[in-house]
Amino acid sequence: MTAPEIRTIGVVGLGAMGSGIAQLAIEAGYATVGREVSDDLGERARERIAHFLQRKVDKGTLGVDERAAALDRLSLTTSLADFGRCDLVIEAIVEDLGAKLALFSELETIVRPDAILATNTSALSVTEIAAAVSTSERVVGMHFFNPAPLMPLVEIVQAELSSRAAVDAAYTVGERLGKRPIRCHDTPGFVVNRILIPLVNDCLRVLDEARVSPEDLDTAMTAGAGWPMGPCTLVDLVGIDVHVHASEALYEKLREPRMAPPPRIVAMKNAGLLGRKSGRGFYTYDS
Repeated sequence: MTAPEIRTIGVVGLGAMGSGIAQLAIEAGYATVGREVSDDLGERARERIAHFLQRKVDKGTLGVDERAAALDRLSLTTSLADFGRCDLVIEAIVEDLGAKLALFSELETIVRPDAILATNTSALSVTEIAAAVSTSERVVGMHFFNPAPLMPLVEIVQAELSSRAAVDAAYTVGERLGKRPIRCHDTPGFVVNRILIPLVNDCLRVLDEARVSPEDLDTAMTAGAGWPMGPCTLVDLVGIDVHVHASEALYEKLREPRMAPPPRIVAMKNAGLLGRKSGRGFYTYDS
């Protein structure tokens, strides 16, 4: 396939990750269509984006006029039909394979034949998601890291049938968004999560094995191993439910014991202790 010039980007799902991707797109000058399931959720996402852009204005890294122009580039919708004018659509919905398959199948009937479809999945197979469309060569992975506006990496994932043109176009978009993109092939966990998830799980198991406090474990890994953030702080930031889900997905694919989430954080997830998002995880946070 010949990839189109990317002028308009669609983002499906405007939660924490999707709204961050949409923010990146409008700041980079792309006309951006953001879709949520209700007008209220869409407006909430716009307010969140406007808030973070205002913080940049307050810090002197973004001009007032630049902020206004960026927000003008964002249009909201509840209808997938509005993605018909997009050159690239990035999916950022719930990490559920069935939901993603249904979405991609519907998107194929809406977007132009040359439009690129990307998934932001962190743990599912891009190749399996691509199987939902008859033109699998147009599907790639664009795995951003949370929070998307701040984390510099994006993994550009080539699925089994992804075309070189689609991968190159996604890589170019990643660069324009101000990221440091890397190319990789579709494998469980891609690059970062394949390495990081079992490592973090090892750290969390040490909590009970060494009877060390979360504070001391974080200090050990920052002061002793040079980590920029301790594992307990990191999992609280990512979301304990998100980490458990990613661990379970990798364990299901690889059956490596280190991939399985430690019982302690499974119990925390079941108790609603999800980290920053719930106000309490390994640490307690102000609402």
